[in-house]
Amino acid sequence: MKRRILTAGLALAVLTGGVATAVAPASAAPAAGVLAPAAQALAAPDIAVANVQAHLAQFQTIATQNGGNRRAGSAGYTASVAYVKTRLQAAGYTVTEQVCTDCTYRSNNLIAEWPGGPADQVVMFGSHLDGVSAGPGINDNATGSSALLENALVLAQQNPTMTKRVRFAWWTDEEQGLNGSDFYVRSLSATQRGYIKGYYNFDMIGSVNGGYFINRITSATAAPLKAYWDSLNIQPEENVEGQGRSDDYPFAQAGIQTSGYAAGASARKTSAQAAKWGGTSGSAYDPCYHRSCDTTSNVSATVLNRSADGIAYAIWQTAVGSATNDFSVAVSPASGSVQRGASTTATVSTATTAGTAQTVGLSATGLPAGVTASFSPSSVTSGGSATMTLSASASAAVGTYSVTVRGAGSGGVSRSASYTLTVGGGGGCAGGQLIGNGGFESGSSPWTASSGVITNDADQPARTGSYKAWLVGYGSTRTDTLSQSVTIPAGCASYTLSFWLHVDTAETTTSTAYDRLVVQVGTATLATYSNLNAAAGYTQRSFNVAGYAGQTVTLKFTGTEDASLQTSFVIDDVTLQAS
Repeated sequence: MKRRILTAGLALAVLTGGVATAVAPASAAPAAGVLAPAAQALAAPDIAVANVQAHLAQFQTIATQNGGNRRAGSAGYTASVAYVKTRLQAAGYTVTEQVCTDCTYRSNNLIAEWPGGPADQVVMFGSHLDGVSAGPGINDNATGSSALLENALVLAQQNPTMTKRVRFAWWTDEEQGLNGSDFYVRSLSATQRGYIKGYYNFDMIGSVNGGYFINRITSATAAPLKAYWDSLNIQPEENVEGQGRSDDYPFAQAGIQTSGYAAGASARKTSAQAAKWGGTSGSAYDPCYHRSCDTTSNVSATVLNRSADGIAYAIWQTAVGSATNDFSVAVSPASGSVQRGASTTATVSTATTAGTAQTVGLSATGLPAGVTASFSPSSVTSGGSATMTLSASASAAVGTYSVTVRGAGSGGVSRSASYTLTVGGGGGCAGGQLIGNGGFESGSSPWTASSGVITNDADQPARTGSYKAWLVGYGSTRTDTLSQSVTIPAGCASYTLSFWLHVDTAETTTSTAYDRLVVQVGTATLATYSNLNAAAGYTQRSFNVAGYAGQTVTLKFTGTEDASLQTSFVIDDVTLQAS
């Protein structure tokens, strides 16, 4: 948990709750758009606290082997990311690392999504993975990270029917100001933020003198968390100490409903709390908060167990549905194109996957301006199919779009499939080489670059000609950028971004990425290279950027270098071929 309070008067959430068996949630009528428990949710599984403690032991070992801490940007943090990522990938998750380019310590968020449930109905569960430099950070916040990891693994193992998409997140740089989660929220479009129906945060959920606190305890979002602890007669309280101090804050500021559990940090337990929860009144909930003694010995197994089980209950209540009657939706083909003034079709198929057939109403969302969708018939009995017709007006927005085809079942369950639609301007492909001055031989225009980046310095020869772009390589803390705005036409069959890269380094490590080059198109990161990619000569790097057809985007290279031992990222012959 971050020490400094960012704001006052906001009842925000940090999680610490747990349950071992399913209970009936307290009745609460959620406001429109607020996350509510899924109908007919299945019984939540018991999360074995011994498994959560095994993850804690791994994080302790990682800290011990890497200077005693897991601070963002450190070797301990990098190893923590690798541990979580490896386990999730083996379980079948779609896992991505997001580079936080403006964090205090440049490092990665880890995002894992379970491939079930509608993509535009997302429930997020997050915790920060970093600690402070003073110690291994086990209660703060290996407890939240470990409980989340074990819940993710159990969800994958049970593989239940999903009514919503579950996305897990492990944040970086929380201790420096909630930077990792803030970067993630800022990277989302308004549409993507709208897909997130609730965010649950878990920060310090095993404090040895802990309390039982819930963020925004009276909200509909908090209902499943409170229902479980109420079933244990815990009598939880509002998380006042954690307001504005953890990764739920950026989500709340963006208008996303939040809640969570927390067991308390440096604030002191009152006599009334000690009377109902046990522990020592007048003492801090976590006496080792931000200290070297925050080890595996600084965790209450009871509080941790209740927290981990409570997370499971919230997942099952908000995102897992009954498997009694269920169906699937598929679209064939999965992509198509249409010119202005024309239409295209695809077949929407459904299948009964559990129980008996039901009526499924069909609709589409994510359509660009000027494009409409119709279905014939508009509803089917699961097992049947319909024809989807997408019609583009003469002024339809040109570009490539992700369309969600949704089936709403009469039993209360909805399922969806994705369809990629490309809208052309009606004139065919206006392709060719789209990058201006890709060999850097004609001055700097139309590039925007840091001073000295575009150069004919003989110390790093160009691949062709005399000039190239040389980012960093100073052997001191520095950031260089190189960018160009490019308009990518619609209607082409292929779009390939290519450049030649030479990485030269004085770093001697074979395992740690100290210096990095990030390649972005728009807000998306295409690739990250580092001193670990050093090699003689130039290597061609190529990417399919068809997803940006019909858009004007910025191609950007960002080189960063730490305080010692240079790494040079030398770029030449940049092309974007549309054909």
